[in-house]
This record gives sequence, structure tokens and C-alpha cells, in this order.
Amino acid sequence: MKNKKNYSRREFISSSVKGVAVISASALIGNGAFGSFEKTTGIPKRVLGKTGLSVTILSFGGGSMFLKNPDGEWEPLLQKAIDSGINLFDTAPEYTVANYLKTGDVKKSLGSEERFGEVLSPYRKNIHIITKIDNRDAAGVKKMVETSLKNMKTDYLDALLIHAVSDKDTVADLEKGVYKEIADLKRQGITKFIGFSSMDSAERSRDLLLNLDFDIAMMAINPTKYRSYASIAIPAAKEKNVGVIAIKVLRDIVGKDAKTSELFDYSWSDAHVNSAMIGHTGIKTLEENIKIALKYGKKELASVDRADLENRLAGYAGPHALSWARPGYRDSGIFV
Repeated sequence: MKNKKNYSRREFISSSVKGVAVISASALIGNGAFGSFEKTTGIPKRVLGKTGLSVTILSFGGGSMFLKNPDGEWEPLLQKAIDSGINLFDTAPEYTVANYLKTGDVKKSLGSEERFGEVLSPYRKNIHIITKIDNRDAAGVKKMVETSLKNMKTDYLDALLIHAVSDKDTVADLEKGVYKEIADLKRQGITKFIGFSSMDSAERSRDLLLNLDFDIAMMAINPTKYRSYASIAIPAAKEKNVGVIAIKVLRDIVGKDAKTSELFDYSWSDAHVNSAMIGHTGIKTLEENIKIALKYGKKELASVDRADLENRLAGYAGPHALSWARPGYRDSGIFV
């Protein structure tokens, strides 16, 4: 057997990860149509595909919605998430905040990864952290991950994802480039698992799932059915036992046409969705979502009429309503 390549501490903070506990299927309740979850007194948990990780059905996104929380407000927001039992957190190096003080003068505040490091590091053993690689320059992957580890004050990642897969990506280019690099980091134990996120190409997501060895897929799944991830990509994830995290669950579609609880129910009632990754602005929003997740865990059957909700929100599918569907949209930081 070939010897594993070792990286110096200067290049990476040494990883101490040794395996992953696999959750027994016998610990789950529910039926396939409703979506199985672990019986718990807190927020329900599901097994994240073949990773074996037990994750809360409500997870915490560190993107633009989270970055809108100013200093003094994001700290208690993260603490509230921890105290509620949320155990899955997602971020990316591109999730940053730049403050325009005056023309030509820009001051950067703490980015999402650094915010995570400030609050989450004492709880590291009890939570799962995901970060992502945005660019497609394979040569820069290791350096970016080194910086991410430093920012979050950790010596390993639970998952490292290729960020925002689109039609511009090809299986062949990713396989010989960024995918090769993150797969190597997984072999080194620097990240436990690898995957990708996608919000505008279900077809490319399906291709990646069927042709490469991913553990996690983070995909845009909501009642607008924009890009049809549920019908195109999720079957491939199911075939490969890849964990599915729903993103873009609430954004731009909450209003008079749908209740927040309906949008969550739509996501969670899909048996192949393991968690909904939500960005929160304000403690009130987080508290409301926690209550919805707790209430969902007490249900025996899903209450949402999926077809009815899809019909009501079908008119939202497209760039006129969904920000991530607009030309030039980039899933990154904010300016304030």
C-alpha cells in the first residue's frame, strides 16, 4: 500500500480526526414519505447520507443573511444556535463584510469563517463545520483551506465543498482539478468528507453525483421547483447515498403566498433531504425557525400539501423573484 503524503504544520494544522461514528438505522423513526429522523427532546436529527453524521434538520448558514448581523448581534445569534442544539454550520472564505467609510476607503470586518472561529471553537467537538472552495484554481486549494482552518480555530473540517457548481463546470475539469485536491485532503484527514453546492444546475449536479465520489450535496430545493433539483439531482444522490442539504429554502419566497412553516415542511418532508441550511438575520428569525423545527419533530405526518404549495409558488421560479437566478449573481459577502 502506498504511503500517505504528509503536510507540514506550516502548510496545514495537523488533523486529529480518526474516523466517524456510524449511526444505526434502528435509531430512526418515521416513514419514508415523511422523512425519518431520530427521536430527541430537541431539534430532530437525521443521518447525513453515507457520512454517518447525525445532523439537526435545521442547520446554520454563514452567508449574506448571517453577515447582515452587525457586531454585537451575530455573537449572541451563534450562541443561541449552539444553545438550541443546532450542530451543523456552513460557511465559505468568500462570505465577508466590507464597510464603505467614504469614497475609496474600505474597511473589512470579521468574515463568516472568523465569526465562526470566535464563537464556535469551544464547542468544536460537538458540532460539524462545512466550508467551501469558490474558485476553480486547483493550485490554490490547499492554501485556502489552511487559511480557513486558521480563521475558524480548528485543525480539521467536517466537510469541504466545491462552491456553486453551474453549467460552466464539467465533470472532467473538476475531476482533474479541484475535486482531485479536495479528495486528497480527505485522504489526509484534513476534511472528513467532501461534496459540492449548487443552486442553478441540477443537471450538472446529477452528473457529478453519478461520476465522482462525493459524500454531501448542498442543493437549492424549494417549492418554486427552480431548476428541478428534486426530480433531476436527488434521485442520483439517493442512488449514491449522498447526504442532501437543502439551501435557498426561504429566500425571496416568504410572504403572503406561503408560511415559513410550510416552506420548512416542504423541505423536511422530502425523505432524502437531511437538513435545511438557513441564513438568519436577527435573533427573532432564528428563534422562530427553532420553534418550527421543534414542532416538526412532534408530528407523525407531514402537514404540508406539496403539490398545492408548488402551484402557489410556481410563479416565483426565475430571476424576477429569486436573487440567485439573476445573471452575474455571486454567492459571496456583503457591503454595508
